[in-house]
Amino acid sequence: MLPKDAAMLLSFINLKLRDFYPSLDAFCEDMDEDRTGIEKRLAEIDYYYDEEKNQFV
Repeated sequence: MLPKDAAMLLSFINLKLRDFYPSLDAFCEDMDEDRTGIEKRLAEIDYYYDEEKNQFV
């Protein structure tokens, strides 16, 4: 289950991407989460996925 708070979600996902997953798609597939939903929630606090860095920035 993903954190409800957007700032906590950002921290959680960036940690997982940095340490365990080569891409956001791999994270979403493994965790059975919706990529679009994650991107929308983080866009609300002005963070967007950077594929090159494999992080939300």
